[in-house]
Amino acid sequence: MTYKVAAFYQFAALPDHRELREPLRAFCAGLALKGSVLLAQEGVNGTVAGAPEAIDAFTDELAHGDMFGGRLDNLELKFSTAAAMPFRRLKVRLKKEIVTLGDAAADPTKNVGTYVDAAEWNALIAAPDTLLLDTRNAFEVAMGTFEGAVDPGIKSFGQFKDFAADQLDPAKHRRIAMFCTGGIRCEKASAHLLARGFAEVYHLKGGILRYLEEVPETQSRWRGECFVFDERVALGHALRELDKGHSRGE
Repeated sequence: MTYKVAAFYQFAALPDHRELREPLRAFCAGLALKGSVLLAQEGVNGTVAGAPEAIDAFTDELAHGDMFGGRLDNLELKFSTAAAMPFRRLKVRLKKEIVTLGDAAADPTKNVGTYVDAAEWNALIAAPDTLLLDTRNAFEVAMGTFEGAVDPGIKSFGQFKDFAADQLDPAKHRRIAMFCTGGIRCEKASAHLLARGFAEVYHLKGGILRYLEEVPETQSRWRGECFVFDERVALGHALRELDKGHSRGE
């Protein structure tokens, strides 16, 4: 059996997120899904895997079902496949933030950077006045990144605001293009930089995964592999599942 994997998120007001946890967990369990879903007052974030028809039923419920009442009408959603189930169990957790930055001023529902589609990304990052910034953790960057990208050298995303305070200057860095795995960290990071007075902040819509899915390998400026937070370890162009030995550099 080939499993279908759905990675998804949306920043949306969910003041009832605590009450949503058990219905969502029960719905996922009924579909025999495994993976992780985070619920917070600011939205939802997760990756789950299961039979293709089960994943389709799940994503349809998120976007159109009664559970969320149409509040997830702009869900960022990406699909890939796995030869074996990439998760060991199902977890639905309550969090303060669906991606932890720790900056109350960074609210993607109010102010966020300019989205750039995968097809337009190469032109943006090739411009000489663009600072290309990888917002992921250092071990992720080590597995693969875009040519010329700055590595913040952080161990967790919560350290990004310290990097920005120490290394980035609104007067010097007039145009910043940032990217992350699926797009969610860039939503928070771009909101943070805008709140600090940076003029032009762009981010790759759908993240590296969308870029690898849509941009032909012959035109790609991506080098290496894209780490994913499940037992597949890494994905390549066209979101191909990579051999685990290859992913470890063996």
